[in-house]
Amino acid sequence: MEVGGPLPVELWQLILSYLRLPDLGRCSLVCRAWYELILSLDKTRWRQLCLGCLEHRHPNWPNKPGVEPWSWREAFKQHYLASKTWTKNTQDLESSNCFSLFRRRKGRRQLCVGAGGEFGSLRAAQAAASPYDRLVLLPGVHEEQGEVLLKVPVEVVGQGKLGDVALLASIDQHCPTAHLCNMVFMPARFTSVLYKTTSGYVQFDNCNFENGQLQIHAPGTCQVKFCTFSQSSIHLRSVALCVLENCEFTGSENASVTVEGCPSSDHNWACKHLAVLAKSCAASTREPDPAGCPVAKQDGWGESLLGPVRTCEIVVGEEQSSFLSAVGGQALLGSAQEDIEFGENLRAAKEEEYPALDSDSSDSDLCSDDEEDAQAAYKLPYQAHSLSHTLADVTHSRLQSNRLLALQRDLKLKSLQQELQQDKEAQSLANSLQGCIIRQCLFRDGKGGIFIYSRGQAKLEGSIFRDLTYAVRCIQNSKVIMLRNDIHHCKASGIFLRLSAGGLIADNNIHSNCEAGVDIRKGANPLVLCNKIHSGLRSGIVVVGNGKGIIRSNQIYGNKEAGIYILYNGNPAVSGNHIFQGLAAGIAVNENGRGQITGNVICENQWGGADIRHGGDPILRNNLIACGYSDGVVVGEHGKGLIEGNAIYGNKGCGVWMMSSSLPHLINNQISHNSIYGVAVFCHKDDTGDYPPGQGGNESFQEEREGAGGENDPDSEEEYPSARHPISVALVELNSINHNGAAGLHIKSSEALNIIANVIHANRDGGVTVLQSSQLTRIADNSISCNSRGGVLVEAECQVELRGNGIYENSSHGIVSKGEGVIAENDIIGNHRCGLQLLQTADMKVTKNRIQSFRDYGIALFDEAKGLVQENVIFQGRSKKSILQTMSNAEDCIIQNNVLLTFKKRFDMECMLINPPARPHIEGGAPRSCTAAGGQRVSSITSRVDGGWHNPGSIFCTIL
Repeated sequence: MEVGGPLPVELWQLILSYLRLPDLGRCSLVCRAWYELILSLDKTRWRQLCLGCLEHRHPNWPNKPGVEPWSWREAFKQHYLASKTWTKNTQDLESSNCFSLFRRRKGRRQLCVGAGGEFGSLRAAQAAASPYDRLVLLPGVHEEQGEVLLKVPVEVVGQGKLGDVALLASIDQHCPTAHLCNMVFMPARFTSVLYKTTSGYVQFDNCNFENGQLQIHAPGTCQVKFCTFSQSSIHLRSVALCVLENCEFTGSENASVTVEGCPSSDHNWACKHLAVLAKSCAASTREPDPAGCPVAKQDGWGESLLGPVRTCEIVVGEEQSSFLSAVGGQALLGSAQEDIEFGENLRAAKEEEYPALDSDSSDSDLCSDDEEDAQAAYKLPYQAHSLSHTLADVTHSRLQSNRLLALQRDLKLKSLQQELQQDKEAQSLANSLQGCIIRQCLFRDGKGGIFIYSRGQAKLEGSIFRDLTYAVRCIQNSKVIMLRNDIHHCKASGIFLRLSAGGLIADNNIHSNCEAGVDIRKGANPLVLCNKIHSGLRSGIVVVGNGKGIIRSNQIYGNKEAGIYILYNGNPAVSGNHIFQGLAAGIAVNENGRGQITGNVICENQWGGADIRHGGDPILRNNLIACGYSDGVVVGEHGKGLIEGNAIYGNKGCGVWMMSSSLPHLINNQISHNSIYGVAVFCHKDDTGDYPPGQGGNESFQEEREGAGGENDPDSEEEYPSARHPISVALVELNSINHNGAAGLHIKSSEALNIIANVIHANRDGGVTVLQSSQLTRIADNSISCNSRGGVLVEAECQVELRGNGIYENSSHGIVSKGEGVIAENDIIGNHRCGLQLLQTADMKVTKNRIQSFRDYGIALFDEAKGLVQENVIFQGRSKKSILQTMSNAEDCIIQNNVLLTFKKRFDMECMLINPPARPHIEGGAPRSCTAAGGQRVSSITSRVDGGWHNPGSIFCTIL
């Protein structure tokens, strides 16, 4: 009979929808056309069979009962096969010849228990049952006065709907297998244990458990599906493998599921069947649907920070914002346009007179047109110094844009599938099947979800944990694998690992918890991959008390405190994460915390992108720290760390903000387009106990404080990079500091400081401003050029050594000093005003410099300035101005052996910066060694933004 012949397909479907399951199977074997016709009944007959079975509920219960499965037939097949697992024990017996004479008969008896049944109690029926008989409990309440011992394999089923049969009993299983279905279990008067087994396999389908406990001890095992636990729990001890699927746990007074002990090597007969079942039902490790991603579209967080800005929508709560807000995007576009036109503007600015830094300057005449035309003839060829390649990059916005694009491409968030392909350890953990397997379960409104201890192991997939005290607690060398779970609104931390716990936490949605989303401490060392951790009332991830871990490719956003908080010798590896829109710092490293923080995108946080203080000593390398509402990097009181190779861009505060009592090593960073200073160093009061909001002054870490001393911990230096060289003076070297809204470097310090081999270019105030320096500030081998005001300003009573710098084409004086120290072996060329100006009570030793100013004096000395000016080479401009000396105490200032040169031929000028070549000189690409010693710390208090910058739109935030 052909389908589509005399009868239409719709009529065939209607006829076949009345068939029972065995008949559907037979019809599917007739031919391919009939097979396809049977498959077409998915949303009708197969759905009816799936929902009408006593052992089953909706396939997506309890988490998504309103969402249909992709195939009702496939869901029914999986549930049907799972419900028959308990009978597979007979296959093992029949496979042996010696048991062939004792095969059970095909027909199973059905024994009815209850009013109107054959037996009055479960105990009596069980005593009369043969193996694999079916015991049917009739509707009503069945109470057993003593413990019921199951000695033969049986199936116990409640008749009617779930709830019609209640069993008040304590059952102890002594047989290889058993199946219980469609009943409400309640504890007997003499014990809270509802069911226990120490050797056999038990299967529960569609049952309710109230106010009691299931106990499964190895080598026993279990499978629990479509069950509800109300104020009830499961305790698993050394179980090799068990499966909990589609269950609901509510109102627990302790943990809903407790996993104790290492999975036993003594497997019973059911383990191999459970392993096959677990693999067949495992959710595939696939990338999330972009349409369902609540955080960011898959095309990244924007095409370019400089080019045409394409923003991605980020949903936090009910509001939508963008990675680059409208204001921020316009600002960055404006910065790009300014970069493109910077050279033209700078040349145009040369035609205007910039205000002098001091009103006592004696030369404020405007240059004539002839002098402007002739300026090129006197311009020295200084562009070929050792940092010229870096300078070329920062002066070409297209190159800078390309670099940011490349950085963005390298820092693109990886999917879980990509991570598992690259990390074999993570792949092995994701595929492991040991201990307790928990899938598609709901844990709500209780104290705890899962408690794993004493080398226990559990795997959690696709479950929901909400409104608990904690979701998962894993301690004492235990291991937890968590994939695609939803954990939210916990009263404490969502996931808590301690005492050398480990495992894999991947692709979970962890949000709105009262404490940290993930809490790692006491030597715990998990893999935390590809999670969304957001909207927490405290930090996203906390690593405390020698905690470790690999934290990679996560989206961490919208948390009230730091996105990642590391303290008390916490030492994680943090890489490839996107940390954004936090209400405090992006990453905070405090109280001797460490960590390797590499390759992250840290953006749009309210406080510093990275905040390091109180002995924090991380490696902060190759991160993009951008578009923050405060500073890019904050190194607070006694902060340390290696800050290397980062792009610190477009923050509304400073690029890097340091306390003078800190000892960071700031090397090879791109610090640009920040609204205030590029790098700022301030004094700080030493005895305050205040924290900026969100940095956790009230965190409860007392036991970590007591045990955090590195000298008492033999593992405290484990995995700490040996390449780190301790420094005794804060060091800023080999950085590109450009296009910032105020000075490139702003220094108000009570400690020694070394500034070596940086490119300080095109900042909208001076290049380097030293307002306070009670100990020596060493400024050596830097290129300081094209800044909107002077190259270097040194205020009174400051101690400075300027050596080997190239100070070129700044819009005012090259160097202005009112302090004391040494200015030696610098090239001070092409600045719009004086090359060098000494004012007030300056006391400087000025030797062996090459100085040129086209419009003004090469060296000008005013007021009571004193010192030594000798062996300098001064290139005279058309004005023939060389040295101006208007002082009342000329005897205190020695001016001798200086060379004044005027050239008429450009060839002669080019030769003058060949031997030695234009400064700075950096041999082998490395700066000169720094030997300045650190001094005594001075307690003082300084405003977050010094009075030198009075922009009313700036951020004024005082860190106490």
